Amino acid sequence: MDARGLNHDGTIAREGALDRVPPAFADAVDAAHAHLAGTFGGARLHSAYLYGSVPRGTAVPGASDLDLLLALHHEPTGADRADAEAVEAALDSAFPQLDGVGTLLFSTSTLLSDLERHDLGFFVSCLCTPLLGADLAERLPRYGPTALLARETNGDLALALPRWRARTAEATTDAARRTLGRAVARRLVRTGFTLVMPRWGGWTSDLDESAELFGRHYPGRAAQMRLAAATGRTPSADPAVLGVLVDDLAPWLAAEYTAVHGEKAPRP
Repeated sequence: MDARGLNHDGTIAREGALDRVPPAFADAVDAAHAHLAGTFGGARLHSAYLYGSVPRGTAVPGASDLDLLLALHHEPTGADRADAEAVEAALDSAFPQLDGVGTLLFSTSTLLSDLERHDLGFFVSCLCTPLLGADLAERLPRYGPTALLARETNGDLALALPRWRARTAEATTDAARRTLGRAVARRLVRTGFTLVMPRWGGWTSDLDESAELFGRHYPGRAAQMRLAAATGRTPSADPAVLGVLVDDLAPWLAAEYTAVHGEKAPRP
């Protein structure tokens, strides 16, 4: 992988690996493997993956969460989600170095579908690290830093704006504002990066690098994107910060994204 996150052939390299897991998180990853195999093994689970800072090797004990993706042989049910929540709770309580555990559940048919080829398919192929079972990336294409990838990964930001505004109005405590601000900020930084990704010609998931690359092309919005990156790392309870992100940066970014890359293909 080169400095722009690419393979030698110019395609985006997979960003994580089990041998990059920091030592402080190794036991938690082993336990996740055991819990998932014991809970979902057999007819339900095709494969399981890690994603985020833990497999990238950048996780910080006490501040980073453990992110998991489960590919099921069938569409996820309420029972599947309940079992995943039980695994999350067991891991979160057993390992104080984890600041929470989150699990995404999808069917293999969804992950491999034509509709998701440049969104969830890319996510599995390039941003997820195999933990258990056969790797679905072997059935997916190689991906380049293209406008198509930009459109299909983040070309739906406008759809999130009404929900964010409603949640902002409901966020009346410091804890609620921090939780919402972190989620909003990370989404904005990812979207800001993919807006300029085809021009830069590479891939990164680093918040600060993403904000810096965005700022090269949009200097008038650089300070706001740096604020988003900082909030994504260290959430703020200041209502003014959330206001800047939700009421100013987000609608501008949604409009600019649509103008540059178009809208993401509608989902059912």
